[in-house]
Amino acid sequence: MGFSMVSLFARNESKTLSPQEVEELLDRKAIHLVDVREAHEWNEGHIPGAVHQPLSELATWAGALPTDKPVIFYCLSGGRSGQALAWCKSAGHAVDGHMGGGITAWRMQGLPVTRD
Repeated sequence: MGFSMVSLFARNESKTLSPQEVEELLDRKAIHLVDVREAHEWNEGHIPGAVHQPLSELATWAGALPTDKPVIFYCLSGGRSGQALAWCKSAGHAVDGHMGGGITAWRMQGLPVTRD
C-alpha cells in the first residue's frame, strides 16, 4: 500500500485506519489490535491476531495497554472503538487509533475472520 508507520503515527494524533491498512499492519506485526466488542460478539467471529478487551470493562484494562507498538481499536462499526479511543486519550493512556467501519467493513472487504 505504500504507507509507513511514520506517516500513520508520527504526530501523536489519533488515526482512523481502513481495513486494508489494518490488515497490512497486522501482517507486519506492527500494531496491537484490540476488539472492544462484548464477549458474545467476539465469539461470533473476530479478526485473527486481535485481542479481546470489552468496552464495558475499559476502566479495568486501559492502564495495561501495551506501549511497544501502536494500539488500534475496532468494534462492530466504529462507534465503540471511537469511544474507547476518546476515553483512553482523555485519560492519558497510550492508544493510537481505530479501524473505521469496524469488523463490518473488514468483512465487506472479504478479509478473514476467525472463531478460535
